[in-house]
Amino acid sequence: MLMISLGVSGIIWVILLCFWGNFWWANQRLEASVNAEDEPQVSYPKVGAIVPARNESEVISRSVRSLVDQDYPGPYSILVIDDQSTDNTRIQAQSFEGVTVISSESLPSGWTGKLWAMEQGVKYYQCQSSPPDYFLFTDADIEHSPEHLSQLVHKAQQEDLELVSVMVKLHCESVWEHLLIPAFVFFFQKLYPFPWVNNPRKSTAAAAGGCILITPDVLTRIGGLERLRDALIDDCTLAQAVKSTGSGRIWLGLSETTYSLRFYSTLQPIWDMVARTAFTQLNYSPWLLLGTLLGMVLVYILPVVGCVWGLVTGVPILTAIGGVTWALMAIAYTPTAKLYRQFRLAGFALPLIASLYTLMTLDSALRHWQGRGGAWKGRVYQS
Repeated sequence: MLMISLGVSGIIWVILLCFWGNFWWANQRLEASVNAEDEPQVSYPKVGAIVPARNESEVISRSVRSLVDQDYPGPYSILVIDDQSTDNTRIQAQSFEGVTVISSESLPSGWTGKLWAMEQGVKYYQCQSSPPDYFLFTDADIEHSPEHLSQLVHKAQQEDLELVSVMVKLHCESVWEHLLIPAFVFFFQKLYPFPWVNNPRKSTAAAAGGCILITPDVLTRIGGLERLRDALIDDCTLAQAVKSTGSGRIWLGLSETTYSLRFYSTLQPIWDMVARTAFTQLNYSPWLLLGTLLGMVLVYILPVVGCVWGLVTGVPILTAIGGVTWALMAIAYTPTAKLYRQFRLAGFALPLIASLYTLMTLDSALRHWQGRGGAWKGRVYQS
């Protein structure tokens, strides 16, 4: 039985490496594919940045400063929506010249806080005499490189895209961040292979909520943000709506120069981040949960068990199959590890990492069943 299971695990990794959208190459890069200085434009579209912010006093000054310092030559404005913060978020945002700050209205039933803040930002711009040609949805904990907006707009216009999204480089300095954060990016790419997302003939759709450039026209066409008002995974829900309702032309990539300022010094905040939405990703299905747990064991943990058990019992074939499969997953992880400047053999830690993520997923389900699911900054969203 162990031999058969190991064989299945090995076959799965061959399929992932050879036939699963080349997800593991991690080669969909905004900076690598766009040069804003090429083919200078005669005119530039108007962009309105929308920044929902709730209790972000530790990071919002750096985030807003990076938006103010953009080198974008076209008309561009910044709107921060203070989502009932109890710290100095609003004061810090208001300290920047040219930045507009409005207070979020009370959260209506059926909306998540972030989406409600974004909705108010959209309505604010729609009431202007000259609304933007693009909305830039970005989080209050993102530090943008000076050329980032120019690259996003150039990408959208050159390839006639309705949505351009970038998974910014996540904070990776503490021990727990080094262990778990690159793997988070790896798992996300495996779940939503970026080349498939970027192929209009494929149904796969995803986005990264920290940075989304979108046209108002397609936002109106999908029914506005109200269509996804209660979505905890709002970025991927938005991308799916755009790809299925619009032309299908969306793009998702990775960034090496725009960073998340959200840091995780211990295991707990990373655990909470994953547990907040992992069960949501499984549509709150016990059967999908069971399948996911068994799948994680089969794909990531069993090869190590087989390799070690083969060594202990003196069965070379078990050691060989388990070892080769373990090596395949390490190879798949190498480009993501390189992106985050990990050592070359970091992929061999994937079984340990996968074990932790499996426990986080199980905890996500337990939290949901206990009525504690979707907790974020003092709010609990329960489906």
